[in-house]
Amino acid sequence: MSSRDELPFDLTLRVRDTCLCLHVQRAARAVARRYDVALRPLGLTNFQFSLLMSLNRPAPPTMSQVSSLLAMDRTTLTANLKPLERRGLVTVGVDPADKRSRLLSLTPEGRSLLAAAMPLWEKAQEQTAQLITQAEPDALRADLRALS
Repeated sequence: MSSRDELPFDLTLRVRDTCLCLHVQRAARAVARRYDVALRPLGLTNFQFSLLMSLNRPAPPTMSQVSSLLAMDRTTLTANLKPLERRGLVTVGVDPADKRSRLLSLTPEGRSLLAAAMPLWEKAQEQTAQLITQAEPDALRADLRALS
């Protein structure tokens, strides 16, 4: 029996049609592209918007708090912060309570850009929500949170 016979094509079709991971990944990429297009006039990606929004807090968060919220490791977060720092949108400072820890803050320019991005995000959010026809957006968000 050849290795081709050991994995019939109908299994490929079954995975294509039923794999939750595949469908979530495809949807995530498509949704991300929609938000990227919406935010492009401000020179932001959807991830940069989310990262900036995660810093919009009463007190500056630590890198650990932000990396946990965004479900990413600190090294990846650091790499994604660098372009935002270069643009003057974010500052990274030493935590006075723990010199090993870093605190992340929006600059006034970062806050202004985030405020300018909100109408673009709102429009993309509304357009994306209209594509959800089989479930309520709140139920979908709850299901996605359960997966993450």
